[in-house]
Amino acid sequence: MKKIFILFVSMMVLKANAQNGKYETAMASTLQEFGQAKDANSLAVVELKFERIANVEKDKWQPYYYAALIKAQLSFMQAGNPDALADEAAELANKAVAIQNNSELSCVKSMIATAKMLVDPQNRWMQYNAESNHYLEMAKQQDSTNPRPYTIQANNMINTPEQLGGGCKTALPLAQKALALYVEFKPANAFNPVWGKEMVEQIINKCR
Repeated sequence: MKKIFILFVSMMVLKANAQNGKYETAMASTLQEFGQAKDANSLAVVELKFERIANVEKDKWQPYYYAALIKAQLSFMQAGNPDALADEAAELANKAVAIQNNSELSCVKSMIATAKMLVDPQNRWMQYNAESNHYLEMAKQQDSTNPRPYTIQANNMINTPEQLGGGCKTALPLAQKALALYVEFKPANAFNPVWGKEMVEQIINKCR
């Protein structure tokens, strides 16, 4: 899981048009740093920058989203206390949801639930697996054109043993569905998430 989320970070692609203003400049710069971050220390630095932006731009959900996303990734990477990191991610995600509840935030809340489950899979699987799936289904309902719920599901399944219902047989159709959605997907805002296409392409190539 650690390797997957290091790869996930390296695949971050900024597709923002050149804009003016302190917020736009700060977001563009910090997103670029996010895309270049390769380890837990650099991710933690970027996360703090997103939090600082969020604390100034209190009507923007995107900085909270990216801060929550990074906290979840750090939990997956076990960079510190994974349980506490997941809780901090949830707090940031809730702040974003208070501004605008949307499909992207449901996706990150699903990831946070998975992070909580992985702290103690034997005892937490039933609760947090159900919670993670709930948020993915919510994300699909909130925006049927969003490829990321299917991306996350495909990634979850490719890392689940076949005897537990995972593997390529389950992951491949989800990855193919996501890839079809990426072809048409256009973010509503220059700073909205655009990640995931390369991830599902790798799953498809692995499962062919």
